Amino acid sequence: MTSFTVTVPASSANLGPGFDALGLALGLYDVIEVQVIESGLKVEVLDAGAGGIEDVPTDETHLVVRAIRRTCERLGVRLPGLYLRCLNKIPHARGLGSSAAAVVSGVAAGYALAGKPLDANAVQVAAEFEGHADNAAASLLGGLVIAWSEDGRFFAERLTMDPSIRPVLAVPAVKSSTAATRGLLPAEVPHADAAFTAGRAALAIHALTCDPSVLLAATADRLHQHYRAPAYPATARLVSDLRDAGVAATVSGAGPSVLALTTDGIIPAGVDVSGFVVSELPVDSSGVQVTGR
Repeated sequence: MTSFTVTVPASSANLGPGFDALGLALGLYDVIEVQVIESGLKVEVLDAGAGGIEDVPTDETHLVVRAIRRTCERLGVRLPGLYLRCLNKIPHARGLGSSAAAVVSGVAAGYALAGKPLDANAVQVAAEFEGHADNAAASLLGGLVIAWSEDGRFFAERLTMDPSIRPVLAVPAVKSSTAATRGLLPAEVPHADAAFTAGRAALAIHALTCDPSVLLAATADRLHQHYRAPAYPATARLVSDLRDAGVAATVSGAGPSVLALTTDGIIPAGVDVSGFVVSELPVDSSGVQVTGR
């Protein structure tokens, strides 16, 4: 394919206790038009959401370009020139997998340029950029995913999510750096906290796939969220208030967005969501899509 469009969903990682392991694809999309040209590189970036395109490069350092180059190198494809037109709807630096989505779109484009369908190795290529596969696997595969690594290899499995679960997203205006919030995590945690979180991560699979009635307990975490709370007090407050109201709320990825896993699509009226844009988003079940033009 020499002219096509890549549509890639946002994602929410961790889902509470599933740190670097659980991911969920959401119905919010970046759209990248790709065209092979005679020579050179041209990148246009348009912001249709709260992405903040002022920080996005339009040269070889653009993340989609880097992912395309790496994938084409892996697949033995040589490109004469490349034109990209990127319509960004996934907000940047909000814990919604915008960087993983960019990488996944580049990987999918590389496979399309090679004339090959996406395969299991696509997870490996995409995850290498961030060192974990939760967001990337969700954007690649769609739906609910479990991701893991072993001996430098990344793997993921897609699960069928209970259709009664309706995610609600609360996105603040402020941004957060994944690198900065990851730096707040301790090198070691108490054994009791590790055991608690392992049990809740296991319960989360049960809750997300077949029994939403236990979502509140299943999304409790002692591994990472409270350590990051000082970086975004409004986010921590909203998660706490929602959980006190019986809503299974978590920090989305590294934050500062909040993901509420509901069965009615509603945030209780008494919960203060000022400073956040709240919307119900469907679960994306398709993952990244490539369509020819």
